[in-house]
Parts: sequence; structure tokens; C-alpha cells
Amino acid sequence: MYFIFELTYQLSSDDDNHDEIVGRLGEEGCTDALVGIGHPGRIALDFSREADSAFAAMTSALADVKRAIPTAQLIEVRPDIVGLTDIAEFAEVSRQNMRKLAYNNADTFPVPVHAGSTTLWHLDDVLRWMMPRATYPIEPGTLEVASIAKQLNFAIQARQIEPALFRQVQALLA
Repeated sequence: MYFIFELTYQLSSDDDNHDEIVGRLGEEGCTDALVGIGHPGRIALDFSREADSAFAAMTSALADVKRAIPTAQLIEVRPDIVGLTDIAEFAEVSRQNMRKLAYNNADTFPVPVHAGSTTLWHLDDVLRWMMPRATYPIEPGTLEVASIAKQLNFAIQARQIEPALFRQVQALLA
């Protein structure tokens, strides 16, 4: 099965030769990724990786990139944080239909991670809510990818927590 996901990295100042980076990525097995270098100091890799599971696909991609660009810092895994338009694309419905679905089911629809002029959800939460309610043509493996992307992004964010604060918060949540 093929799993589609994106890994975004912050590059070190030493990694400024994009042609060399692309070559190293190919040598390490990332020939199944489209490479984006549109933002200075960043690189995005849009993978379509064949594996037995999304976890295997994503962890092998992470390992390949680590070998190719050891100083790069993973900053985001997608798909994870999404708006209504993104959700509608995954479910193959209109944005208006998705908005109506969320609005009419406000008591059970997943809580957003950000509410404001743009409301954002974890794709994993919304797909888990949608799947038992109707027949949506969601690609096989999408839920698995979204779930792992969410967990990896939590791990990325957890690296930034001050250890003393982390211990205090853990004690409060226990």
C-alpha cells in the first residue's frame, strides 16, 4: 500500500546547496518524495511511500532523511492540522457541506485545536468522527497516516517543553 504524507524540516546554515541535498536524499532512498525548497532554510518532502503500514512508511522516511541531512530538524508532519477545506477534500465533499456537517453536529464534532478567523482541527480526530457516520470515500491509509502525523507532531512539540515545567504539568495531569 502507498502512504502519502509530508515532512517539513528546518535546515542548518551549512545545508545551503539544494542540489547536493536532493542528491543525498536520492542516495538514501527518498526517490519517492517530491522535494520543495520554496521557503529559505526549509525543505519539504512530499512522500508517496510503499510499505505495509503508515508507521513503517513514515519511520523509514524519517530515517532516510536523517541519514541524508543529519543536521535538519523536523518541524512538521502532514496531514495533521487542517481546516474545513482540507477536511472536505479528504472526504470528497464541498467545503459548504463540511461546514454544515460540523455546525449541525456541534455537540459531537471534534473540538478544534484553534478557533478564530480560521478554525483548525486534527485530521485524525475528524476522520475518526466521520467514518462511522456515513460513507465517505476516504483513501485507505489516510486515517492511519493522520494518526501517526498527529503523534509525531506532539513529539516535536514536546521537545520544546522545559523539563521542570513538564514535570509540574505531568503531576497535575496524573
